[in-house]
Amino acid sequence: MNLHTTLMFCELSWGQQSLSCCLGERKFDKFAPAENSMKPHISMVTLGVSDLARSTAFYRDGLGLPTEGDFEGVAFFKLRGTWLSLFPREELTKDAAATEGGNGFGGFTLAHNVGSPKEVGEVLEQAQKAGAKILKPAQDAFWGGHHGFFADMDGFVWEVAWNPHLDLT
Repeated sequence: MNLHTTLMFCELSWGQQSLSCCLGERKFDKFAPAENSMKPHISMVTLGVSDLARSTAFYRDGLGLPTEGDFEGVAFFKLRGTWLSLFPREELTKDAAATEGGNGFGGFTLAHNVGSPKEVGEVLEQAQKAGAKILKPAQDAFWGGHHGFFADMDGFVWEVAWNPHLDLT
């Protein structure tokens, strides 16, 4: 990402801080939120899974994600910029002091961005061979990219996408 950006107009706010600008060249070295606010970073996504061994095999062997460490009752995958954790759903529900809400769509998706439209289909095929259910095959997206969706064995929905507007790889 190029940190020297020509801005037409922007308004950015985080906690008590905000930045407004119009037309001009600005250099952004970093954006620092207020000391007492949450940092703009997601360090880990934990999925509550019904079968830890099966899900670990899916993500590690089927999708090729690298595991980190060897811990009883949990699996960790070190990704670029964040970690993925698998934890037994029943235990995660207890740990979070939550109630089990069923197995329907949870109102969010996880995304994996790739470098080309061709790679979208390749990753979807890899996921399907590993046991995923294809929800939407690779196709052009209304926003100008190319994408498809799959669900893992616990119903977690993943979007595989190529975005010509933003490099998210």
